[in-house]
Amino acid sequence: MKKFNYILMLIGILFSTACEDNFLDLERPDALSESSYFKTADHFRAAANGLYTSLWGWRWNGGNAQQLLLDRGSDLNGYGTGYGVGNIIPSNTDYVWTLSYKYIRESNIVLEKANEYTGDPEEIEEYVSAAKFFRAYHYFFMLQRFGGVPIITTVLDVNSPELLGKRNSRYELMFQVKNDLEDAIDGLPNEGSISSDDKGHISKEAAQSLLAKALLFEATWEKYVGTTTDGDGTSEGAGSVKPDEYPSMDEMFQQAADLSKEVMDSGSFELWNYNNELNNLTMYYLFNLEDAGSNPAGLDKSTNKEFILYSKYDKVLRQGGTNISHASYYSSINQKFQDMFLMVDGLPIDKSPLFQGYKSNYEQMYDRDYRLYAYTGGNEHEIKINPQTTHLEGGVNYWNRKFRSYNFPNYRESGTESSDFPIIRLAEVYLIYAEALYELNGAITDAQLDESLNKVRGRSGVAPLTNQLASDYDLNILEEIRRERAVELFQENNRFNDLRRWGIAEEALNAPTFGPIIEGTDYEDNPELYDPNAYQFGEAVKEFTGVGPRRAIVLIPESNKSWTRSNYLRPIPVEEINLNKNLLQNPGY
Repeated sequence: MKKFNYILMLIGILFSTACEDNFLDLERPDALSESSYFKTADHFRAAANGLYTSLWGWRWNGGNAQQLLLDRGSDLNGYGTGYGVGNIIPSNTDYVWTLSYKYIRESNIVLEKANEYTGDPEEIEEYVSAAKFFRAYHYFFMLQRFGGVPIITTVLDVNSPELLGKRNSRYELMFQVKNDLEDAIDGLPNEGSISSDDKGHISKEAAQSLLAKALLFEATWEKYVGTTTDGDGTSEGAGSVKPDEYPSMDEMFQQAADLSKEVMDSGSFELWNYNNELNNLTMYYLFNLEDAGSNPAGLDKSTNKEFILYSKYDKVLRQGGTNISHASYYSSINQKFQDMFLMVDGLPIDKSPLFQGYKSNYEQMYDRDYRLYAYTGGNEHEIKINPQTTHLEGGVNYWNRKFRSYNFPNYRESGTESSDFPIIRLAEVYLIYAEALYELNGAITDAQLDESLNKVRGRSGVAPLTNQLASDYDLNILEEIRRERAVELFQENNRFNDLRRWGIAEEALNAPTFGPIIEGTDYEDNPELYDPNAYQFGEAVKEFTGVGPRRAIVLIPESNKSWTRSNYLRPIPVEEINLNKNLLQNPGY
């Protein structure tokens, strides 16, 4: 690699999660030569710090998170363009493919140079482990998007035969991710030993959490999707070859549960819960948390011990750089998602005596999960749990405000927001633990629910889930765990992945998308509040509501959707196939 590439790697440090003070004792980057680099532990530390900018977040190389990470167009969203409606065709390029291999190469450089290091290996163990973590992180991201891809673990040059290699299967790729993360876990520091100045550095618990997430993803994919997206590896797809010692589904579920439990019991993380100070709107303010001006309680990022792995931003050093608040506000919530939020008694709206129906827009919000208030409702500048108005600003719709800056745009203007982007947080680890246990055993005890899922529900004012409650009201516990993921992890790059790994994407994404209920509400026959002619697809009967079938606005009709099993994987970019004829396209493209 040429000298300027090393310098670029060092420049990336300035935007990493490391403390600026750590840079002061390093040699000047512009004074380093290729022959002198990677000679000291500080060189490896600098290179490892540079890898942090590769975490997907609000903005990267001219792209932004709206389509990639916020699940825009999923079955919970009012928008129906792009990936969520099918009709996917191969494109010439794919920035995830291109950037992922760029970042993987940077990890491989660190790992290759570590093999040549003549000093004490313990001096660079943490940085080598970080490089393995980042390589696994990017391969897992590619696994979720494309299935199997070529595994590259060395630094290639223009003559490397790997440039014309075949795709590895998803099983070989998952095995690589698993091995890299297990190695990383052994060499990374515990979260508790990372100083306050260095918070945001990859910890042992972050690697454990990512591995638990990857294991759950792959085990459920194999259980519910199987080999239907693999192709034969000869004429299409990456095939179904499994490496020796590849784990069974049950082994993956067990390891996911065990790893999650270790993180839960580490004592290093806790749910961010300031409901008393924030009018039960913890789950609004958590996602726009910056300094003391980002919320009425004067809380800053130092109070957040929930984020385990995250892309870090700063108003001075690294702003979000994209219109986070504006985009999130106009990412509307559909009626399906609105109806998924439980009542405070822990029951769905069609089973709870507390549900008051849909007569007014806010009537349906009474006695509901606090997250419903946190994600929608209220007006542009003020947030209240029980607003008196029955007319949503902007028309008949449920505007989303997760990730929207407090008091926007007075506190932060678009593009200057600098809240951290969560990749894995403790709440998800709780839900991974619960789901993995249930998938493994076909059951989960009340004690296990209390130490995981019920902590998440409790923060949002929802009564605990118990086996007795499930029995009394004919609830499916697995479906309740899945419901909790949908509600808790909304817009955190999980919904599309969950629908696919559960094998239900065709059903969920081909169903019509409904806006608000009209029949029997204040909107019906009230032209001051609702103009039916303003909606292109009119109204239709929504069957599954809290009060039986009702007419509702159709946002996207079923006829506009065409999701198939082939859409579970994105197509390999055409440009890559043209460069390497051994790359086979995914089935269906």
